[in-house]
Order: sequence, then structure tokens, then C-alpha cells
Amino acid sequence: MTAQTTQGDTQSLRHRSAVIGLGSMGFGMAQSLLRAGLDVVGFDVSPDAVARFVAAGGLGAHAAAEAARGADIVVAVVVNAAQTEAIMFGPDGCADTMTPGSVFVSSATMAPAIARSLAARLEAKGVHYLDAPISGGAARAAEGKLTMLASGSEAAFHAAKPALDALTATLYRLGDEPGQGAAFKMVNQLLAGVHIAAASEAIAFAARQNLDLQKVYEVITASAGNSWMFENRMPHVLAGDYSPKSAVSIFTKDLGIVLDMARAANFPVPIASSALQMFLMTAAAGMGADDDSSVARVYALLSSLSLPGEKT
Repeated sequence: MTAQTTQGDTQSLRHRSAVIGLGSMGFGMAQSLLRAGLDVVGFDVSPDAVARFVAAGGLGAHAAAEAARGADIVVAVVVNAAQTEAIMFGPDGCADTMTPGSVFVSSATMAPAIARSLAARLEAKGVHYLDAPISGGAARAAEGKLTMLASGSEAAFHAAKPALDALTATLYRLGDEPGQGAAFKMVNQLLAGVHIAAASEAIAFAARQNLDLQKVYEVITASAGNSWMFENRMPHVLAGDYSPKSAVSIFTKDLGIVLDMARAANFPVPIASSALQMFLMTAAAGMGADDDSSVARVYALLSSLSLPGEKT
């Protein structure tokens, strides 16, 4: 039996789970579900991504509605709130094909208010919604070792349990209402964005001092000034490799959400605001789709510095 719906009727099968969004994170998550013994149907706007998943042993669908039909658990791993809403309620969306009592696991980073709104619309149809942003990167996704910051009803957690067990090394249950997981994720994204910007500034500052950058990395990662982002991202700078593991555009979006939330709460976030400006400058310089460590390249451009692999 083939997995492609053009060669076999996936609608006649009882699918245990569906993954919508087969990018670097979603593909690894879908693999983890397969490895855990779940039947998994995948959908992505890229036919090549679906074909790759079929080759890995999954089932393929041509639309979110088709992927979700008959699934007990639908895991959405798309970029933002707008994409999440589209795969739920847009043309060929999954909201009308999900079975009452099934659960939609939303892993996109979004504002808490939007998560609450989407949850209310879906739950009106008798489908559970689990607000479940993730952290850990593509490698951990493929290993089933993500950190998940989840909130939702007891029924939503219960319905999603087989997938949560397969996907996470650490599952935080952060409340009974959707939106709380999203709020926790935005605290994480504030720190992550600030730390990347600070790490990029530090490595460029070191270059201005004509220091051996490899030795700088060795010293800082063994010192109090280290951060997880410095340790994880600065090897990209040292290698001169800015192929996107996590793109600049993710942080123009996420830090933008942080500032929107802060403005609505009349709360100052000057450090996050400065970090956002650095990401916006990087995107404006044509690097929005490049690795987020490209912020260091903007410092280099501004200062006529030469980083590894870059020309002044």
C-alpha cells in the first residue's frame, strides 16, 4: 500500500495522527511520531516535503482537511498565527474534518490573545485545542526530545498524550487555558532574541579588537559571560556558514509580538526593543532568510570588519 493519496485512499484509513507543516521542525516531529508506532499522515504546502515524508514511511495528504480527517491528534507546526488560522479555518482547513473529541496541538509561536481566540473557535466545534509552543531545534525534534510549553484543558492533554510522549523530553503543563503556553514562549523568545543579538555584538567586538575568534569562543564558553545562544550560534559565525538553522525573520516576528504585548500592558522592554532593531537591520540588509547569527554580519558591515567567510 502506498502512502500517497493519489495512489491510495487515505480518507478510508483511520489515521492516529496528522502533522501539518513538514519543515525542519515538523518533519522531525512527524518522524518521532512514526518511531513511536503511531500512524502519521503529513501535509505541507511543498509537495517535495510530503514526498520526502512518504519516503520516510509516512502517509501523504494534499490538504490540511484531508490530513486531519479521522485523526485523533493533529499537530500543527507552521510559522505563525496567520498560517495556523489558515490551516484550521481557511479553504481546505481542518476544523470541519476533525472528529469531535480529537485534539489540535498548536506549536506555532503567537500572541496569547490569538491562541485564546483560535481555541475558542475550534472548541465550539467540539474539538480540543492544546496551546503547545516548542523549543529545542530540528535535531531534538527528530529525536523526540523537545521541550513543550503547553496549556489547555485536562481533556486536551489526555487526548494529546500519545503524541506528547513521542515528541517531548520535557513537557511543562502551564495552565488550564490556551494562551498561557504562548505567553511563556514569548518570555523565552524575548531572552533568545536578546541573547543572540548580544552574542553577535560580542563576537564582532572581539573581531574589532583583532582577537582570535576561535580562542574567544573557547574562553567565553568556559566563562560567566557565556549563554546558550552564544555557545550554539557563534560556531556559525566562526564557520562563515549562515545557512538558516533559525532565520532572522523568526525574531523580527517574535520580538515584534513581544513589543506588541508590552505596549498593550504599558510595560517597558528597552533591551528587547534594541534587539528587535538589530534583527530588522539584518533583514533590511537582505539577510532575513539567513541564520539569525547573521546579526554579527551587520556589525561587521557597519564597522568594516572581516568575519570568517565574509568580505569587508
